[in-house]
Parts: sequence; C-alpha cells; structure tokens
Amino acid sequence: MGRSKETTACRAERVCVIGLGYIGLPTAASLATGGLTVVGTDINPGIVEQVSRGVAPFEEPDLAVALTGAVAMGRLSAQSLSAQGEVPAADAFIIAVPTPFTADRQPDLSHVFAATESLSGVLRGGEVIVLESTVPPGTTRRVSELIAARRPDLRLPHETGAGAHDGADARPRVHVAHCPERVLPGRIMIEIATNDRVIGGLTPDCAERAARLYRTFCRGALLLTDAASAEMAKLAENAFRDVNIAFANELAAICDRLGLDVWEIRQMANRHPRVEILRPGTGVGGHCIAVDPWFIIDAAPDLAALMRTARAVNDARPGQLAGQIVAAAAAFSPPRVACLGLSFKPDVADLRNSPAIAVVGHVAAALGDAEILVVEPHIAKLPSPLDEYDNVVLTSAEDALTRADVVARLVDHGCFGHITVPARAGQVSCRAATTPRAVRRS
Repeated sequence: MGRSKETTACRAERVCVIGLGYIGLPTAASLATGGLTVVGTDINPGIVEQVSRGVAPFEEPDLAVALTGAVAMGRLSAQSLSAQGEVPAADAFIIAVPTPFTADRQPDLSHVFAATESLSGVLRGGEVIVLESTVPPGTTRRVSELIAARRPDLRLPHETGAGAHDGADARPRVHVAHCPERVLPGRIMIEIATNDRVIGGLTPDCAERAARLYRTFCRGALLLTDAASAEMAKLAENAFRDVNIAFANELAAICDRLGLDVWEIRQMANRHPRVEILRPGTGVGGHCIAVDPWFIIDAAPDLAALMRTARAVNDARPGQLAGQIVAAAAAFSPPRVACLGLSFKPDVADLRNSPAIAVVGHVAAALGDAEILVVEPHIAKLPSPLDEYDNVVLTSAEDALTRADVVARLVDHGCFGHITVPARAGQVSCRAATTPRAVRRS
C-alpha cells in the first residue's frame, strides 16, 4: 500500500487505551499530549490509582513529565477494568496488553481476546480499533472475527464486501488495524514520537484511519500495509536481533572452550567493512526478543530451524556464564561472589525476563555456602526469584567490590564503567557482559 500521505489530525476526539503498561501508558500520554482526550484502562487497580494521580507506575525517562501534564490538563484519566468488564465508549481503541507464551512456548493471546471482549459491547459504528500488542500473523483478523461474532449488527473489515467503497451493506462499519510498537526501554518517550511506524489494516481504509490517529503524535514515517504483514514485520525485527545475538554468544562459548579472547577476536573481525559481530552477553531478556521469535516458530515450525536454534543458544547462555563464575569461585572457601547488574539491559530498571537474574540464580543454587553480593542500582529490593535464596543479598558496589573474591559484571550499567580490574589482591574477575578475560591479581 506504500507510505501514508495522510497529514491531517485524527478525527477521533476520545481514545481508550486498554493496558497501561510499558507501551500502553506512554502511548496514552503521547495521545493526550497531542490534544486528544484519553481514558486508560487496566486490570491492576494500583496502576490505575497511580496514573489517576499523574504518577508513573514504572521508571522511564520523560514519562513522568508527560503523564503529569496530561492528567493536570484533564486530557488523560484512568479507570479500573474487571476481568469481565466493559471499557468506556470511545472513537478509537488501542489494545496494548501483554502477549507472553505458555509453558510449552505457544502464544498466549488470552489478554488480547479479553480486551477485545471488553470493547465489543460499547461499539456504535465508526470506531477505529488498533492492536499494538506483538502477535502472531492472523491475530488482528481474529480480533475482527471475535467482534463480529458478538456484534452481528456491525460490519467488520474481514467480512466479504467490507471494502472501503462498498455501500451494499448498511450496517455501521468498524475499522481494525495493527500497529506494533518498536521502542527501546529507556528511550520510549523519544522513540514513540520519532520512529517510523508500520500500520497494517484489514483493509486499506482501516490502515488510513489508523494512520490519522498515530499522526497525532508520530513524527516518523507511517508505513501502511496489510495487517498480517505488519504482524510479521514486528516479529521479524526481533527474530533478526535474536539470531545475531545468538551468533555472538555462541562465538563467545567456542572461544572460551579454545582459550581465546572473544573480545579481541570480535574487534579484529569487525574491522572487515561488511562484518559487525554484536557483543556477547548474558543472554536475551526483555519483553520482546526473548518471546517474539517463538510466534514465528509456532507459525511454521518445520521451516524455523535457525530461529529455534538461536533461541536455544541464547537460553543456554546464563547457565554457561554461571558455570564460569562457579569455576572461579572454587579457589575460595567459602567464596564471596559479586554479581554486578540484574536488569535485562544497561541503565534501566526493567527486570523482565532478565538473563542476569537467571545467572545469579544458577550461581546461588550451585554455591550454597557462598555469599552472593548483588549490585543493582536501579532497584530497592531483590526480585522474587532471587529473594528465595538465603545466600543472596542486595548491596552497594563499594561493599561488594571490597568483600568479594569473585566479581562478575553481568550488565554494563554506565555506573560500572570505572570497574576495569579486580579491586584487591587475590580477587578474580569473570567474563560476563563486557569484561574481556578472567584474570587473577597476585
């Protein structure tokens, strides 16, 4: 369908955002700042209470300022949503709810379908419904089908004859599209406004109408396509990154086996004009890259061998690094191990699916007699998976470096930049996020 030429403001005056998490809340604040009246809904009453007061329930640069201003101006409000409740009526709806996978790595779309149910009853015709959650191809159509099953009085875009210019059906028309988020935690408020967006409609008219909504606050290009292509484009972005991270992590494991310095090898290889090996690390975390490839794998399991292997490589990485730490700790009795960083990426407080947490858990379980000194400047208490271990404590970098026998930098926070060598004689520094080699000071 090509790039949108739409530049006019959205015709919607009232927008309902379902889900006030890491994507939904910044989207709601951005729409409100753009001049629309926005009501956000969430099943967590604590989040609703904080948002209603203009308080951000999680840390993200610039979000608090935008949220406080939007609430103070009366542009943004929040309401609790019960499991079977209906959302308030609006001209446009944005579904921004979690899409995890199940224990057997199948897409869990229950939150998406619950959100769809919650808005179906309040539709009058003319609304635009946008699914922002990352989903497998075909999910946006399923949303349309679910609404049609509940509301036969409305005309949904997946139905035969529901084209933009077909006037044979007199039922009020509802428009459905998919616009996946593509922002980086720590830069969400910047990138939500400046990044290009892919908008996939179930019809070209659906895509155009959704584009008008996003043009309210998006300064990047709006790339219009069909819904299934938009769904796959988002998954492809994160699967591509997962595969490339897996190569770096697999190379690191091989170099460790052969006694080679992967950091020196990477530096030399990247001097080739067409090579850019990523930095090896603790694995893959966050809400996207560790999850989204499974949606593609599930869609075509017999064709996704590379993506499946990349997932296995990255999932194995925390155990490999834990093994290095445990081996280094064997020289001390009992050992004290400092683990620097718990978040899934540098300089954020986001712990979702963090491989660093998995590394610490493996080490704590393997070294029951060791004291594990965790340093994470962005949190005030240990996350629940680690709070179960009596030998794991959260402390300061100064305390950990003073007392530890083994130091493992798991996350490359900026505040750890000065830590380049072991802090005292006899201490061992293990490879992890960016530390180049295990060394011992004598």
